Amino acid sequence: MMTEVSSFCDKHEISVPKMEEFYILGKSKRRPSSVTYSHHLRVELFYAIIDLQLQELNNLFDVVSGNLLLGMASLNPAPAFANFDKEKIMTLAKRYPDEFGELKLRDLSYQLDTFIIHMRRGDPTFSDLKGIGDLAEALVNANLVET
Repeated sequence: MMTEVSSFCDKHEISVPKMEEFYILGKSKRRPSSVTYSHHLRVELFYAIIDLQLQELNNLFDVVSGNLLLGMASLNPAPAFANFDKEKIMTLAKRYPDEFGELKLRDLSYQLDTFIIHMRRGDPTFSDLKGIGDLAEALVNANLVET
């Protein structure tokens, strides 16, 4: 991959800085900064772009929509249910009081505890899931839908 990038840059006469060298501000080669190219690209540019994208997303989605997205992301089975967050899922369920009364919320809490125990046990049925659709199918096949 790097050889392809290098040959592309050579072909198009694009200079590639050495990442461990100090970053040079602007056009002046006389005023090197105290940070490396790697730090400049990773921290000063990449993080600034991520912050801008996050700000744009926050402007597009209200708090309820954001919580909905976070709750759904908590159910993502890849990788190994690392994003599982019971509290986010419970917050999501509380947004639907017609579907989840007090008793159903209590039951859901216990069910989520059971769910994550089953999922993290290392059962091969749940090891290669790519999304919520795969999870639903695996739960049906393992007869864990009711549990």
